[in-house]
Amino acid sequence: MGIEFELKYRATSRLLEQLRQDLPGEEKSYQMQTTYYDTPTGQFSIRHYTLRRRLENGISVCTLKTPAAGQGRWEWEVENDRIEEAVKELCKLDTPRELRSLADQGLVPICGAKFKRITKTLDLGGCVIEIALDTGILTGGDRQIPLCEVEVELKQGEERSCVAFAQNLVRKYGLEPEERSKFRRALALYRGEE
Repeated sequence: MGIEFELKYRATSRLLEQLRQDLPGEEKSYQMQTTYYDTPTGQFSIRHYTLRRRLENGISVCTLKTPAAGQGRWEWEVENDRIEEAVKELCKLDTPRELRSLADQGLVPICGAKFKRITKTLDLGGCVIEIALDTGILTGGDRQIPLCEVEVELKQGEERSCVAFAQNLVRKYGLEPEERSKFRRALALYRGEE
């Protein structure tokens, strides 16, 4: 378990390509396909929990995220091809005790995402961050919308150094903050709110 701290920004494909060229560091590429799950009555969403299965270059990683203080989120991950089996493994970790009873209500896929991610890792002295450049689609119900965003994620070190770096990107490239996660935007599609 760890705390995830990331900042998201809306972008265009042209801007992502500019960042890809301008930012130093080794580049890694991932094909991502994400399915988000909830109970039939939306109990995960009500609690602001996110339960997902993501194929990352063909490797199945199941993740539970829950609220933490500030902008952070608690995050637990296990590799497993089946979400039901992954929940059993997650319950063995220090996840919220109610996870098992929530999952016992049944898990249904509600929305998702398909995207390509390019990452670069930067050591800024006060912190190590990962820049993710994502392009693809978000899906919910029978609807979809384009996805094009920049994530600045703190991997280690101080949040304030990560925030300062992100603020410099905002000023230099005119990035606009994206307040909602991929899940929240896909969920809005599923609910017909987007």
